[in-house]
Amino acid sequence: MENNDILIRLRYALDIKNKDMVEIFKLGGVEVTKEEVLKILTKSREENDEEDTVEDENHIKCNNKMLESFLNGLVTYKRGKQEPKPGQSENPKPAEQHKDHVNNMLLKKLKVALQLTTEAMLDILDDGGIAVSKGELGAILRKPGHRNYKECGDNFARKFLKGLAVKYRS
Repeated sequence: MENNDILIRLRYALDIKNKDMVEIFKLGGVEVTKEEVLKILTKSREENDEEDTVEDENHIKCNNKMLESFLNGLVTYKRGKQEPKPGQSENPKPAEQHKDHVNNMLLKKLKVALQLTTEAMLDILDDGGIAVSKGELGAILRKPGHRNYKECGDNFARKFLKGLAVKYRS
């Protein structure tokens, strides 16, 4: 799943307005205008004949760093700015996210931003149409490299965002 698609689904699920999107990006350390947010929130057109994406001046591709900044900004937006502890840097540098770990980061950051318990996340996943055990969810929320770490697939992340939409838009 593309990062732009994640932002589109997240914006819909949480009913975030365009001006709030600009503010969330700013809280995450990325300066964007309202027009740029609209370009980020458009789906990219693809040519099926040659498997090349068409360069579109009305579309801005969201990279992993930009998505992580948005999610960090969402945490700050929802929970407020946290004062750094002594010896801690003011702005922690974003972790280099491998493409496969973006979905795991998404679930972790949303859990923190929305103050979700494990049971609440399981309910959201159930609303999205997928049954998961506590152990499976725990494996997805672990750090990469942990022996029980499990990679979160696109379908799993899609179902979680669908469940969020059901919970917050109903």
